[in-house]
Amino acid sequence: MRKRKDERSAPADPNIILHGAFLQQERNRSALTVDAYARDLELFGAFLAGESVLDSEGSRKPWPQLVSATHHDVRRFIQDLVGRRNYKMVAVRRKICALRSFYKYLKYERVREDNPAADIASPPVEKKLPNVLGQPEVGKLLVSERADWTPFQRLRAAAIVELLYGSGVRRAEVARIDVNDVNLRDRVIKVHGKGAKERMVIINQATVDAIQRYMGVRPRTADPALFVGVGGSRLTPRHIWYIFREIYKISGLEEHATPHTLRHSFATHLLENGVDLVTIKDLLGHESVATTQIYTNVDFSHKKRAYDQAHPRDRMGDR
Repeated sequence: MRKRKDERSAPADPNIILHGAFLQQERNRSALTVDAYARDLELFGAFLAGESVLDSEGSRKPWPQLVSATHHDVRRFIQDLVGRRNYKMVAVRRKICALRSFYKYLKYERVREDNPAADIASPPVEKKLPNVLGQPEVGKLLVSERADWTPFQRLRAAAIVELLYGSGVRRAEVARIDVNDVNLRDRVIKVHGKGAKERMVIINQATVDAIQRYMGVRPRTADPALFVGVGGSRLTPRHIWYIFREIYKISGLEEHATPHTLRHSFATHLLENGVDLVTIKDLLGHESVATTQIYTNVDFSHKKRAYDQAHPRDRMGDR
């Protein structure tokens, strides 16, 4: 899959680069978080300059306006995101976090004396129940394949979808798995999660079988990644998303689904079948069981839907 130029390049602004290095080396933040923050800061820089984020060649640019931005500038930016651009609240909250972190760093380095984003209130985010597929719908995904793909592409896609549902891992975590992280004999995989944290996840036999079939056609390569492209290079999270999307389109499912939907489905189906919340929390890599608690609401929602479909009273003719 072809990438845009800006997705292959590093930030061009020196302060953004130094901030990213600080986050990784001093704060142990993941490369994904660092890149996301960099793009948020570039978006703010473009807003301040009244320009597009990329130059005419499609490359990323430095933004000297960032250093002198004011509290008023930050407020105008947030208002623009919410009012004119209709960004989701969760995306706005992350951009506020990026700005707070960046100006906190500049203050720490004595580049400026204040943090113009420090007092910006994060907008509330409506808590919605996660989107979950039923077991029959997941089954359709697991057997779907593109006939025009090569055997390598089909087996790789099957292993990825089985892994997403069989372990509940995020697509970014799938991309970071190395061959040496996988222990098929014991059915466990070491996963490199958010904030550079590692955890062990359990996989089922179906996932083991799918990975074994894929390993039989995986190209010989020096890249340690479990999932690689035809050229032998590690797949990115965006590649994982593309592969899932193609499988989803072929499956014929009417319900909207993403790779993260399989993570939600994994947790909900375990809960429905008697697994305790603490175990699910550990498997998902949540820091607190309070985060995992939302699946109890999803579980009850599923039960209510099953009840309504099964109980005949409301469909009797005397009402």
